[in-house]
Amino acid sequence: MKPAVLKKTAQVTVLMLIISVLVPVLAFAATGFKDFKYNSNGTVTGVVYSTVYDPTANTEVYIYDPNGNRVAVTTVTYDTYDEVNKLYIYKPFNVTAGVYDFVYMHGLYVNGTVVDDVYQRVGRDTGTGTSPGGGYYGGGGYGGGIWGSETINVGSDGSVDADQLRNSFKDHDKVTLKLSGDLALIPAKALVDYVTDSKKVLVVVNDHGAYIIPLNVLKLQDLASKLSVTTDELKLKVTIAKANDTAKDGVDKAAKALGGTVASNAVDFDIVGLGKDQQTAALDLGNNYISRILPLSKAVDSSKATGVLYNPTTSKLSFVPAVFSSVDGKNEATLKRNGSSIYAVIELDKTFSDINGHWAESYIKLLANKLVVDGVTDTTFQPERNITRAEFAALVVRALGLDTNSGSSTFTDVAAGEWYASVVSAAANARLVDGYEDGTFRPNATINREELAAMVVRALNYAGAKPDVSADKQTQLLAKFKDASKIVWANNEVATAIDAGIIDGMTDDTLGARDTATRAQSATMLKRLLSKANFINN
Repeated sequence: MKPAVLKKTAQVTVLMLIISVLVPVLAFAATGFKDFKYNSNGTVTGVVYSTVYDPTANTEVYIYDPNGNRVAVTTVTYDTYDEVNKLYIYKPFNVTAGVYDFVYMHGLYVNGTVVDDVYQRVGRDTGTGTSPGGGYYGGGGYGGGIWGSETINVGSDGSVDADQLRNSFKDHDKVTLKLSGDLALIPAKALVDYVTDSKKVLVVVNDHGAYIIPLNVLKLQDLASKLSVTTDELKLKVTIAKANDTAKDGVDKAAKALGGTVASNAVDFDIVGLGKDQQTAALDLGNNYISRILPLSKAVDSSKATGVLYNPTTSKLSFVPAVFSSVDGKNEATLKRNGSSIYAVIELDKTFSDINGHWAESYIKLLANKLVVDGVTDTTFQPERNITRAEFAALVVRALGLDTNSGSSTFTDVAAGEWYASVVSAAANARLVDGYEDGTFRPNATINREELAAMVVRALNYAGAKPDVSADKQTQLLAKFKDASKIVWANNEVATAIDAGIIDGMTDDTLGARDTATRAQSATMLKRLLSKANFINN
């Protein structure tokens, strides 16, 4: 009997050791959220609860956008103890996350380390009292939930097992493909059942960076048709590769020519459809901006750093929406765009001699560093100069990171050889601009504040960040301005721009909708557009 007793004791001891290791995790197993709400203005409110309270811990909640990018962090502090439910209740929080269809909230982070895998998802309240897409768990009572994830390791040849990937998405909302090489060959048949589910997200990651791909942006049937194959035969070829030496040198030279420095590797992010005989077709993302995570070589100042796209044909750099963060001590940029290319991060410190002390100085410098605005000369900006319709169209196209290499303008007064032809075409294709009834665009006409507001609101809509303004709310927003009746055609657009914080009145009670706009006003509206769309940090 004695050996049996010793064996039994040893088993109990091992069990207790295992439990002691698990206690820190299990202690927060009842973490959850109460009254979790995502408001129409982009703020998130709610209450956190837990079965355990540590007064010495720094406790945070992380908010993620639909692509899985962290967009907000808030610290929560202990409030009271619920005797009935035996729970520690934290004080209500209110944090700005930006405007999306929905967001995810992650469980408690204690001293920077996640102590749980509890997630909750909730749709944004559109002002009608409803939350589109709901949440997983409803109601104002206590409720947690799992936004599950799984990682699949991918070999150097890039092959992904269709059954394994399909089953992973059956059980989890987020699946990560961890690459040992530069590419993944993803069978479309593993994804086709989930492309209508807005919760499903595919992450492809290696040492060079990461792609975050919501499955609902994948037009698999259209891609298969382009390649004359079925979705069962189609593969997605996802590449995350360090740019070749020629491209790297090109990025370095282009940054130096701008007076900047490079703060990351140049990385080629690419997604194409792969058919028979290695034929490929580009993936059309429409206006769906997907995120790429790019590791940085150093910490950067977000007001001076920008994501850039490198064009090997022109050897030029252009702005890419990007936000910068430090996660677990690692500096990284999240670049957002609806196309494939070579991407990098650069830092600039640009200013102009004629903006010192100007009310829009900080906005102009910020957007110059982002390669969104240029000076009239290398040293002057001329902030009070009027701006033309073509000039502002060019700025909006840059701010959205749109491709200007495809399509041609249908406007009768936009000649193919003009500098603005490609940007006006891109703006028209994205439905950012309209022409006049006679088929003209009038590119050299000065733009007024009403037209400016309308173009910016359309850009917000393109970026998926436009707030909804009802007829009643429109009346309420415009009522305070005694000259609102002078708005000719863009009443809703102007009201929406006011609601989004894009425009202010010229005074407390005047809008000046028909006043010609200045370069400084244009820069201000663009900066607010980028902030509202979460395309920049500031």
